[in-house]
Order: sequence, then C-alpha cells, then structure tokens
Amino acid sequence: MVGGAIMTPWLILAVAGAYFGALCTIAWWTGRNADAAGYFRGNRQSRWYVVAFGLIGDSLSGVTYISVPGKVAVDHFSYFQMVLGYVLGYVLIAEVLIPMYYRLNLTSIYGFLGSRFGPVAQKTGASFFLLSRLLGAAARLYLAANVFQHFVFDALGVPFFVTVLGIIVLMLAYTLKGGIQSLVWTDFFQSLFLVLGVVLSLGIIGRDLGLGIFEMGERVWSSELSQVFNWDWRSKGYFWKQFLSGAAITLVMTGLDQNNMQKSLSCPTPGHAKKNLYTFALVQVPVNLFFLALGVLLYGYARERGVTLPEISDQLFPELALHHLGTMAAVVFILGLTAATFNSADSVLTTLTTSFCFDFLGLEGRTDLTDAQKGQRRHWVHFGFAMALLWVILAFRAAGKMPVIDLVMGLATYTYGPLLGLFALGLATRIRVGGAWVPVVCVTAPLACWILARHSKDWLGGYVFGTELLLLNAVLTAFGLVVLARSRSEAKA
Repeated sequence: MVGGAIMTPWLILAVAGAYFGALCTIAWWTGRNADAAGYFRGNRQSRWYVVAFGLIGDSLSGVTYISVPGKVAVDHFSYFQMVLGYVLGYVLIAEVLIPMYYRLNLTSIYGFLGSRFGPVAQKTGASFFLLSRLLGAAARLYLAANVFQHFVFDALGVPFFVTVLGIIVLMLAYTLKGGIQSLVWTDFFQSLFLVLGVVLSLGIIGRDLGLGIFEMGERVWSSELSQVFNWDWRSKGYFWKQFLSGAAITLVMTGLDQNNMQKSLSCPTPGHAKKNLYTFALVQVPVNLFFLALGVLLYGYARERGVTLPEISDQLFPELALHHLGTMAAVVFILGLTAATFNSADSVLTTLTTSFCFDFLGLEGRTDLTDAQKGQRRHWVHFGFAMALLWVILAFRAAGKMPVIDLVMGLATYTYGPLLGLFALGLATRIRVGGAWVPVVCVTAPLACWILARHSKDWLGGYVFGTELLLLNAVLTAFGLVVLARSRSEAKA
C-alpha cells in the first residue's frame, strides 16, 4: 500500500465538492447572458477545437473510465476492434451528415425525418432518441453513483436515492440556464480531468510496480490480456462484427444523436464542425488504448499484491484506487470519475430538452407564446427529464449486476437501430412513407431482433449476436418501411 493514507468519505466529498465548485463557476461565466439561441445552438459561435476536446469526456464517460479496464480480464483488447470502427463512423458523419444538417439549418436533427417522411416519422425518430439517451445516460450515471455510494455514502448512512437525487440537483444547478453555450466549455474542462485521470493513474500504478514508461508498455504488450483481434466468426468478438458495429454505433450514437450533434452544430460553419469530428476521431484512439492498458496493469497489480478481485469487474479500478494505491491515486480517481459522471449526463438534460421542445412541442414555430413563456416551458421540460433520469437510475439499481458497458451497448443495438434505418432510407432513397404505421414498423424491428438474439444459438448453428444486431435492426426497419411504402402505393393505384 503506497503512502499509507486512504481517503476517508469526507475527504472524497471535499475533492468532489471543490471540483463541482469550479464547474459551476465556469457554467455561470459562460452562460450568464445565454438566451434561447445560446441554450439551443450556442449562437453558432463555438470553437471547433473546444468542442472536439469536450467530446472526449462525453463519448467516453464513466463507462469507459470504469468498465473498460475491468472487462480486460474477460474480453482482453477486443474492444479496440470497435474503437477502430469508430474512426470510420466519424468520417461518415463528417462527410455525409454534417453538410446536410447545416444545409437544412436544423436545431433538432430529427427535423430531417419530418422533411422526408412527415411529422409522425419525426416524432418516432425523436422518441427513439429520447428513450435511447435517457436509458444510456441513466446507465452511465448509475455506474458512477454506485461507486460514490459504495465508497462514500454507505459509510455515512446516506441512502442511494438521496445520493442520486443530490447528483441530479447539482447538474440542474449549472445546466438549466446556459444550455449548449455553457456545456461546450464545461465539457472541455471535464474532459481535461478525465484524460488526466487515466494518464496519472497509469503513472501512479507504474511507479508502485517499479516500472518506467517503456517498461509499462512492454508489460502491456507482452500480456496475454492484450490480444486485440478475434477471427472466430461465430464469436461476439469477431473482428468484422466489432469493426462494422463500431462504425454503426458511432454513426447512430453520435451522428444520429441529438446529444452529440447539437454541440457540433454550434460551430460557425460545416468546415469547423468537420474539423471537430476528425480531431476527436484521432484523439480517441490513443485515449481508449490508455484505458485498456490501465486494465492490464490493474490486474497485474492485483495479482502481484495478492488483492482479492471484486465480484463485479466495474469495481476493480475504484477498489484499487481508493483502498490500495494511496491518497494521490484516490484523488486522481475521484476527480476523473467526477468529471466522467457530470460530463456524460449533464449535456443529456439539455439535448433531451431540445429534442422535446422542437420535435414535440414545436416551440420554434409557436408565435402564440412570448419568449418568456417559451423559456418557462423549456425549464419545466428540463426539470421533468431530470426526474425521469432519477427514476430510471433507481430501476437500474434494482435490476442486476451486468457490467455497465455491456448494458449501454446492448441498449444501443435495440433503441438506435430504428433511427439508423429511418435515416438511411431517407438519405439513400426517394421513397416517401408516413402515417401511423411508421412507429409500428420501428417497434416491430427491435422486437424481432430481440427474439432472434435469444434463439440464435439454436437457430443459426451456434452463432451468437453481438453489437452487429444494430445493423440487422436497421435493415429490418428500412425493409419494413419499404414494404409499407409499396403497399400504400399499390393501394392508391
């Protein structure tokens, strides 16, 4: 044990409190004069490099910070196959989606579905985004809240409900007014601490093991856990499944996701937004490698020091950082986790509010409401989603012990598939389809995928679906909409 001192719950709270104080100061300064245009679009004045760096924390979040190192023992470096696919996904977003979003001057990107297929399709696409992001943000926030509860609030006798409520109240405190105008800068600040968290953690554990930079690299490279490529086509970790799924997941979880696109669309021009995405695509590769390498070193440390591994892999990093690596490691971990916690969830409240206000309430075109009335409704929607987030987190708490990164990716395959099918059909064809049957098709496709995934071993000779189920979900959605369009055309004839 290095340094002897282990952080007490009160010291952990002090570190998190100091961090939050800095965050609120930044949010107040950047959002003090924010109006509706600043809340929704950042007045289209965001600097592309600030947005790019801020996306690191929003994309990686607490899931990567805690779950990726912990899962190295089971999945080795196979996650990196998906990271390589992410790069292809960002290229597609930059070259296909960004120019189109700017050309249509969209605030909510689901306005594209409205222009192509009508208001029902727009509301259907927005509904899947609201569901996807609400569940995904809740899963990420649940992971971080669980760590704080286990290592801090249980010792103070504070129930989990109060812990989560406190976190959400803190997020409301600095997101309610400034919106995207504030989030661009607070995300930059939080991404800085998240990256510092993993880099400093690598340095601390390397020092404790008596390893220099090159020696750490050699140990990671020579470890049996650092195997990247899987060529068993029946496996979930098969390279082409992971690579193509990574591209598809990036396409939907960034390019078709209001949460990430709203920040990119706050840049002045499409060229600036593209620079933001290309920069982020390149930066995220080494950052993800750092997290995977950290997992190898954490397991190596536990083995050499005789530390009993926790039952849940998500608890490996917090257990070692807070109980075995000393005070400095604990401070670094808490700062990184706090950054990941707020970065992954705070922007979601703003973008869920944006989508609901534009896609369901139609606030942008409401001439019967004053600006003050629109602002009041926006605040109520913002508050409503905060409460929804609270209850979904409590539901996850009661649900089970699955590693959260598996949960997030699993949810994405079902909830983002219909979005990908709708956008692909709208961009690649001239088919016109609308009406009440659109949501029926978009619900039926993921249901069919769920049934197939449960029985694929028996029905498909041992084949196990992974995240490529997202692609199948999109194909079934698009196919169903094509059949619907042709049926309606034949009926008219």
